[in-house]
Amino acid sequence: MTTTTLRTTFDSIDDRLPLPSLDETPAAALRRIKAEAPAFREWFRATGVLDAVATRGLVTLPYPREFALWEACTARAKFVWMTNRGFVVQWTEDGRTRTLVAEPSDYDLGIDTPYLRHAIDRLPMSEERALKLLFTRHPRVTEHLAALGIRPEDVDYLVFDHLHTQDVRRLVGTTTPQPDLGYVDGPVPATFPNAKLIVQRTELAHVRDAHPFQARFHQPWTYADIDESRLLVIDGSVLVAPGLALLRTPGHTLGNQTIVLNAPGRGVMTSSENGVAVEAYAPLRSTLPGVAAFAKRWGYEVILNFNTPEWASWQYNSMVAESLIADRIPGRPDLPQVVPSSELVKHRLAPRITPTFRHGDLTLGRLAS
Repeated sequence: MTTTTLRTTFDSIDDRLPLPSLDETPAAALRRIKAEAPAFREWFRATGVLDAVATRGLVTLPYPREFALWEACTARAKFVWMTNRGFVVQWTEDGRTRTLVAEPSDYDLGIDTPYLRHAIDRLPMSEERALKLLFTRHPRVTEHLAALGIRPEDVDYLVFDHLHTQDVRRLVGTTTPQPDLGYVDGPVPATFPNAKLIVQRTELAHVRDAHPFQARFHQPWTYADIDESRLLVIDGSVLVAPGLALLRTPGHTLGNQTIVLNAPGRGVMTSSENGVAVEAYAPLRSTLPGVAAFAKRWGYEVILNFNTPEWASWQYNSMVAESLIADRIPGRPDLPQVVPSSELVKHRLAPRITPTFRHGDLTLGRLAS
């Protein structure tokens, strides 16, 4: 694969499905989204089908149950476990294969997020033992890519749904030395030397100037010296390629975006961390303790990943949009094909927490190498 000049702008699709804003009440926005999302799905489907989509686990980590499943789950486990997954997406553009890697978390640096650092430091054991006991580190992004026959220099674009916990210095490089990363005499080179990191302007601004409600999940200091030339800053929803869109879905963070994919053989998928399980988007179908009863009691259509309460009603509305845009899972017409970027998994330390459905690693289509 040969990298050539990349597109630095994409077609705006904000008018196709305007998502939550202060211009209307949350209730009015929800009604509009329900009315408009099915038409958006059909329009998006008609843009084309991707060549390939693959997902691979990066790290499985503990997460407070009350964040992951809000107030819904009655299991006694204080923590659940979820697997953060990277996505490899390919399409053909001007006769060339393009590759986008979504959620390429540098998990070795993610543990310095204030929330995680505080939690680890409070444990009655060494950091090394805590990481070994509580975390499962799967192959790194570059290792997964190598197994798929893709070199770092073959990657054209990187993207995250949001920037919680993310330290991207090694991904995009820096302009100054970073002694904490072992670069004392020169800047950090980019792991993906030809890639642009696509990021919402709002998300970038918020991660660099975090409010107290946001600060414990961000690492603002790591963004001071990143190589700005490797950023592709966007405003709102865009069509990246036929069958690939980034949809502005504020809620989990104000600059949150959902990756929308028309995957070969599977149809339309949506992915973000607004919810951590398929059943969070269809809670009446959930077999987790208490979730279906909670949703029925209050008439809730979704269960939020609720660790950032500043935009809760917007997050709810964004999740409804994600659910309605997605096709149904093959063999499970009662569940939307939402693939959470961090997906709830069964773990020995979280008894009774068994997801109703789990996507796991997927390989759809044929990846070019």
